[in-house]
Amino acid sequence: MPETAIRAASKFNTAELSFDDFKKIVIDDYRIGFESRQASLIGRREVLTGKAKFGIFGDGKEVAQLAMAKAFRAGDWRAGYYRDQTFMFATGMSNLKEFFAQLYANPDIEKDPASAGRQMNCHYATRFVNADGSWVNQAETMNCSSDISTTGGHMPRLLGLAYASKLYRQNKELEYLKQFSVNGNEVAFGTIGNGSTSEGLFFETFNAAGVLQVPMAISVWDDAYAISVPAKLQTTKEDISEILKGFQRENGSNGYEIFKVKGWDYIALCETYARAIALCREQHVPVLIHVVEMTQPQGHSTSGSHERYKTKDRLEWEDDHDCLLKMREWMIASAISTEVELNDLETEAKKYVRDCQREAAAEMAAVISTELDEAAKLIDQLAESVSLKDELLQISKALRGGYDSGRKDVFGAIRKTLRITAKEDSTERQTLVSWLNAEKIKNDERFNSKLFSDTPQSPLNVAVVPVTYSDDARLLDGREVLNACFDLNFERDKSIVAFGEDVGAIGDVNQGFAGLQNKFGDLRITDTGIREATIIGQAMGLSMRGLKPIAEIQYLDYLIYAMTVISDDIGSLSYRTRGGQKAPLIIRTRGHRLEGIWHSGSPMGLILSAMRGFHICVPRNMTQAAGMYNTLLRGDEPALVIESLNGYRLKEKLPANVGEFTVPLGKAEILKEGTDITVVSYGSTLRIVQEAAVELEKMDIHIELIDPQTLYPFDTDNVCGTSLKKTSKLLVIDEDLPGSASAYIIQNIVEAQKGYYSLDAQPRTLTAKEHRPPYGSDGDYFSKPSIDDIIEAAYAIMSEANPTKYPAIF
Repeated sequence: MPETAIRAASKFNTAELSFDDFKKIVIDDYRIGFESRQASLIGRREVLTGKAKFGIFGDGKEVAQLAMAKAFRAGDWRAGYYRDQTFMFATGMSNLKEFFAQLYANPDIEKDPASAGRQMNCHYATRFVNADGSWVNQAETMNCSSDISTTGGHMPRLLGLAYASKLYRQNKELEYLKQFSVNGNEVAFGTIGNGSTSEGLFFETFNAAGVLQVPMAISVWDDAYAISVPAKLQTTKEDISEILKGFQRENGSNGYEIFKVKGWDYIALCETYARAIALCREQHVPVLIHVVEMTQPQGHSTSGSHERYKTKDRLEWEDDHDCLLKMREWMIASAISTEVELNDLETEAKKYVRDCQREAAAEMAAVISTELDEAAKLIDQLAESVSLKDELLQISKALRGGYDSGRKDVFGAIRKTLRITAKEDSTERQTLVSWLNAEKIKNDERFNSKLFSDTPQSPLNVAVVPVTYSDDARLLDGREVLNACFDLNFERDKSIVAFGEDVGAIGDVNQGFAGLQNKFGDLRITDTGIREATIIGQAMGLSMRGLKPIAEIQYLDYLIYAMTVISDDIGSLSYRTRGGQKAPLIIRTRGHRLEGIWHSGSPMGLILSAMRGFHICVPRNMTQAAGMYNTLLRGDEPALVIESLNGYRLKEKLPANVGEFTVPLGKAEILKEGTDITVVSYGSTLRIVQEAAVELEKMDIHIELIDPQTLYPFDTDNVCGTSLKKTSKLLVIDEDLPGSASAYIIQNIVEAQKGYYSLDAQPRTLTAKEHRPPYGSDGDYFSKPSIDDIIEAAYAIMSEANPTKYPAIF
């Protein structure tokens, strides 16, 4: 794992320092801030001259971030956005070489440990997962959760990172997890722009943290604009701390301590952060630090100029109130440094930053140049053995002469060469093909790997333990099977927690956790407010800090309210850090058939598209669900488990090893063997298909019924494709909308499993109608696949194949 160079920020208490020591600290801070500003200026030039793709920087925010860094300690966490480069440099969690490597999208994890070139610049992360999947000692490191571009999207994760400290302090059963916390003394630092405080995720997170009383410190960088939109069009009263005053603690209530400070006042900033973070750390009181009068000297990003929307007076004010200029003036006035000394420092800093930029650019170019030269030589060698010599030499010449060529240019040249020599057969051509295939493997690792952690701890590697039953196994409601599973897992693993709306006191609306809060306490099984996004963010932060959360979303339809956190943040986490971070949470919900538009939805197509990076589990009953929980709680990757809403009171036998048996992910199960049609379905609909199968057998139609059990991964043993070789007919039955999950399933079977070659009839789908399901049993019947629909769909397939034996019903 790459080692990030550490240049930790100095901490100081002026009462304990000599003036010379104080001067040294301040001058070093100014140097870091000035270097950061130069990095922003050079970075913008690199983009505008075409040497980098896009640039967004933290200029104008330097002094506040220097102050914040002084309060940041080993064990603390950051969840911020893309203006925080100075803070990252000051804490040593990043450096200038890494800054420029990311700007150039260098896919070498040693050069850009935050994302291996997968994220645009100023998107930061530290690596806390070792190559073997184990955790680093987070209590001894400074920790930065991976940034995302949605500027308020990180806020729910921030809540979870802070909530972990509360659990580590208050739940003494967690004292054995010393690599994650020291008595909950860690603060979660969040940063956000003033414009993004208008987003719902900010307000939802802000309220939740005030209720929970967690050590969360939110800094609002307020430069009075959100891109071109001024604060008067963003925020009531044009002042976020003013309108949040109702959250201020008073008379022993919960709430926040709110601070307001100017972004160019170095001493005031240092004092404010020292006081605010001490309170946050010691008393677990959330704090808001509203940093006002900030500037953004280069505008929002390289895609436009702020001169287009800022008035002349505003631009002049920003010039006068530039935080580094103000700090410089104060340093000279206070005899901390002189004009000459600062000029020398700035000259040296400019050279240092430029050297870092050149080194980063040269390192990136050297690797590309080597690959380009190898490819061009292979094309030249092939040219000597084919009739299209001149055309191939033109390709290699263009490749060598290209400006700022990348791997796409190398691959484009080779693929074009192979296309135009498709009718040739030579050793040289085969050598070129072999080189291309070898490079494809490397580039798959560079650009396409680590959607999941893929470590030895992956749930795909959890040992399969078959379910067992005693001779006198009790017949219980399905909910009671789940309850027994959760009970035993909470007893086994003290790091497991569960929370959500109505999960605690009443044991969830379907009683899966009934009685367990009384047994394990309200720190482990907890009620929350109605706040889906932060329920998921809470789980994400906890799972990044070594805990195993089960986050409940009461109904599948309401998962949409958390989808930004699920898709943007959790689903992309392993990928965007190239395996450097993970969040092994479980989202528990229930769906499919019940009553009405918002209690019986099956938005599986949405889930399958938006939740790549999650395992999608669709158990048909509560015993299967229990086995999946047993698997997932022993793994290290995120998952969604969708329980069948109408299955909680159906009777199931209680397994003898209800807390131990595992259901392997991606393993389809044949529920009924048959010879005529392969029928694939999942979840609640399977019971209806099983009923239909009885009627179909009376009509001499024998279906082979397959339950994939998980939709991601899907049938890794090709059970469906193998079945098609026997039946040569396929029917997919799904409660989702037409062309949604059913299209995903057919693509897997017909294309990926090559089922197309086994078909002798058109594959068909039977789905819900295009609208959401109406209320009532009649509404369910006419909008989702019924037993009659299933019988007739299967019969129609057989009628098409043999109309004499199976004449049309209608």
